Amino acid sequence: MKFKLTTTFVLSLMAASAQSQVNSLPAQPHLLVKGQAERTVVPDRFKLSLSLQRVDISPEQARKLTQQDAEKILSAFKDHHALQDSVEASALSIQPQYVYEENKQVFKGTHVARTLSATFARLSDVRALLATLKTSENMLLTGISTQYSGEAELRSQLKREAAEQSRASAQGLAKAYGANITGLYTISDVAPSFAYGVQAGTWPNSKQPLPPAPVPSVGSYVGEPRPSDMYTPAESLEAGTLTISENVYAVFLINQ
Repeated sequence: MKFKLTTTFVLSLMAASAQSQVNSLPAQPHLLVKGQAERTVVPDRFKLSLSLQRVDISPEQARKLTQQDAEKILSAFKDHHALQDSVEASALSIQPQYVYEENKQVFKGTHVARTLSATFARLSDVRALLATLKTSENMLLTGISTQYSGEAELRSQLKREAAEQSRASAQGLAKAYGANITGLYTISDVAPSFAYGVQAGTWPNSKQPLPPAPVPSVGSYVGEPRPSDMYTPAESLEAGTLTISENVYAVFLINQ
């Protein structure tokens, strides 16, 4: 009986929460508009991440070898001008290692792991560091990500532009229908989920991505490879670009 009462209470809270969301819309006439602003920037920060791991019957040997690898990587970070305070090193993770052989769980030793990362201001430093690395099952390059150092300031500017755009959009709509804006009811950077049938992430966008190319099904015949298909150009680490965007959703009160 106690379980039923608890369940009823939780459901009542959920219903009250959903009702409060619907009631957050004003009863009087209003406009719900979205403002969006974005910039495409060239990244100026490059984060490199590595994972170190060793398996050995001797836990001390696995720890020692992992620590030696970590010291080499940390020294390489410093030699290639990693940004101050950007170097991160996790604590050692130590656990038993098992594999299945002939449907039996076989102990292989102690698995010791550690992750390291650092951020660089120049792509040339990252390239130079990569040239010195020799990855293996014990040293894995897990990722290279790009960032923009002025992102926080840019996002603040984009929020202001998105807010101005939402205001201009509301004014244009109100004028088109012979209405006047009497005030701002709510404004948020989170998409609302009201009675309009529009959920977060489904607002129309003029930059819709193209659908991905179809992937051949397993076992399908794709033809013999041509010589040109067998040639793979050398990979090139390039900075590329980043698109940073901000959205603002506003509800304006109107009258006629």
